[in-house]
Amino acid sequence: MTGPPASPAPSPAPTPSPAAPTTSPRLAAAAWESLFRTQVTIMRRLQADDIWHEVSMREYDVLFTLSRAPGRELRLRDLNEGMLMAQSSLSRLVDRLEVRRLVTRAVPSDDARGTLVRLTEEGARLQRETGLAHVRTIAEYVGLGLEPAELEELTALLDRLRAAQARIADRPR
Repeated sequence: MTGPPASPAPSPAPTPSPAAPTTSPRLAAAAWESLFRTQVTIMRRLQADDIWHEVSMREYDVLFTLSRAPGRELRLRDLNEGMLMAQSSLSRLVDRLEVRRLVTRAVPSDDARGTLVRLTEEGARLQRETGLAHVRTIAEYVGLGLEPAELEELTALLDRLRAAQARIADRPR
């Protein structure tokens, strides 16, 4: 003889996905909108600065990025990681910088298909001179808008937000 049918085992409670938002979408969107609009406002002011005689702001960005890289050189694809432009546009920009002898190109010994971009001494000089003037303008537009403790907090928050992107999965296409 058999007993009553066994009741199914209780299902475990669903666990929230680690990628699930922990705050409201509206709040996240408002923060993004504020960050983006502030960046646009300040970038427009920086672009209008009178320091961009010898180098454009985009060219400066390439020189600056290379100046911070180990050995002052990066593969073109790595240089492109932090740039807001298509790689083909970056390649043309690097071509122009090379003609002006601000960077050199080489083929890496371990990858014949790659391109290694290196900052020249002239490129480093121009980056330093332009950078000094650029930092003074940034100090004015950003530094006069917030207190030192607020600037430190903003930097820490933005660094955390950027670092968090590595552990947040891309949305499915």
